[in-house]
Amino acid sequence: MTGDYRKTARLLKPYGGRILIILLLNAFAVFFSIFSITMLAPFLALVFNPDGMVTSPPEPHFSSESLMNWLQYLLGRVVQAKGSSFALIAVILFIFTLFLLKNCFAYLSMRCTVPMRTRILKSLRDQCFGRLMTAPLAYYSHNRKGDILSRVINDIQEVDNAILQYVQQLFKEVLTLLLFLCMLFFIDWKFTLFVLVTLPLAALLISLVQKRLKRHAVTARQEEGKMVALSEESLYGLRIIKAFNNIGERTDNFRKKNWNYNRLLVRINRLRDLSSPLSDFIGMVMVIILLIAGSFLITGNSGLTAEVFITYLVLFSQIINPVKTIADATASFKKGFAALQRIDELLQMEDNITDLPDARPINDIHDSIRFDHVDFSYGDGAVLKGVDFTIPKGKVVALCGQSGSGKSTIADLLPRFFDVTGGSIQIDGTDLRKLKLNDLRQLFSIVSQESILFNDTIANNIAFGRPETCEKEIWEAADAAQIGDFIRGLDDGLQTVVGDRGIKLSGGQRQRISIARAFLKNAPVLILDEATSALDSEAEKKLQATIGRLMKGKTVLIIAHRLSTIVDADEILVLEEGEIKERGTHQSLMETNGIYSSMVRLQAFGKD
Repeated sequence: MTGDYRKTARLLKPYGGRILIILLLNAFAVFFSIFSITMLAPFLALVFNPDGMVTSPPEPHFSSESLMNWLQYLLGRVVQAKGSSFALIAVILFIFTLFLLKNCFAYLSMRCTVPMRTRILKSLRDQCFGRLMTAPLAYYSHNRKGDILSRVINDIQEVDNAILQYVQQLFKEVLTLLLFLCMLFFIDWKFTLFVLVTLPLAALLISLVQKRLKRHAVTARQEEGKMVALSEESLYGLRIIKAFNNIGERTDNFRKKNWNYNRLLVRINRLRDLSSPLSDFIGMVMVIILLIAGSFLITGNSGLTAEVFITYLVLFSQIINPVKTIADATASFKKGFAALQRIDELLQMEDNITDLPDARPINDIHDSIRFDHVDFSYGDGAVLKGVDFTIPKGKVVALCGQSGSGKSTIADLLPRFFDVTGGSIQIDGTDLRKLKLNDLRQLFSIVSQESILFNDTIANNIAFGRPETCEKEIWEAADAAQIGDFIRGLDDGLQTVVGDRGIKLSGGQRQRISIARAFLKNAPVLILDEATSALDSEAEKKLQATIGRLMKGKTVLIIAHRLSTIVDADEILVLEEGEIKERGTHQSLMETNGIYSSMVRLQAFGKD
């Protein structure tokens, strides 16, 4: 539990100066609250015993009796100078002013606290989203996307509801409890010790009977929903984001939405927190009105003891709510600490896919890409076993085999979505792990089986990763991918929004936009991960010529499902259970009458 409080302290540490200001404002609010209640004694003395006012200066000594005598003496001088009616009105106005000051300082304290709370949450969201963008893909293989999004949105909100909201209250309530207890001990320490024995029981009864009413800022849901959508979409398209080095742009986009949400939340919480001191102030105005009315009806001679006792009871009533709040906070913190622990696990997640201190830059391939006896496994299960092959510059190498044979894993290892667990992958003789990560990923264009599009315009989807691209270059890429005529026929052209994951477009149109994106990037290495297998035969044939133009002059790695797409490859590798079982050209593999030829015959007869 101590570690949980330390984590909370780390959240608050950057705001030490602001916390001191908040404590000072709360101290003033509590001081004016105590002072205003203390003024009840001379007020009651003036009402019920106007002739018994102290007229000579009392002997000063440290006691409640001396304090009350001095207050009555000062009030008595006003009575002598201006009369009882004037003194009565003066006391009422003075108490009114004290309560006004108390509520003003209470509101200023909350006004300072709300931006601190929302900035802490904004910082947590920024850190979590940035961590999600840089996390290795292996992390997403072991965690559900919904759970990850819950950490970014729901758990962070839980930290606010269960921890920060109560921390804000504790700034005030702890001071209130301490200062009011000091005043109670000052008035009568023996009686205070006695009543403190009953205080825990009273607090427990109040906690059981009274339900906490929480007001939620529903108007912030829309902005929160936008952040959830952006987070989910970014996780869905993380491969493309990483491959096109678009992490910075996506993170900046999230931060802008987060900032808008933060500003909205500050306004909502300020208005919400205004209700508490305002209702408190209005309630006290009602009390003052009742006291004024009652003062003309009540007669009798009570004496100082009764006045002090009434004042004591009023002071005591003010510490019940702080005790309850502290008790509620203790229970709430336990729930909030669980959320904080989940967030901390995300932020402290180990990341091995990073640049080495002496990482080298790279901007092109001059010779070849070499898989040197590569092993790879997810946990205990081996996916690749001693994979060894070379992709010469400008050549086309194709991978085929049954599902789960390791084809897509080989493609994922090239841009370092994962790191090998054995052997090495080299570009021009240099291990990938010794190259700068952003430079490495800039070498690759990826067209995958699932066309990953974002809920944005066609122009922005094509220019993904290159926001500085001019419209002319976007049109050239679209025409090269044979999607230009279709785009020109749309009412909004390039500014047409494709919908969530490109839902407004057909499968072939989505794939052509992905190909246009690869055309625009014009990277030296092209990875085609079953780029047409999700399409029907007619659509596939139409795309083959487009893909052929895209491949021209590039080093190409093809992951093939339909073997008819790789008959012209310079080398075909047949994988089975993570190992290369056959290799060669289409012709030579057909002549060996092995695994590859069997796969071709099965597809030819439509049995694939």
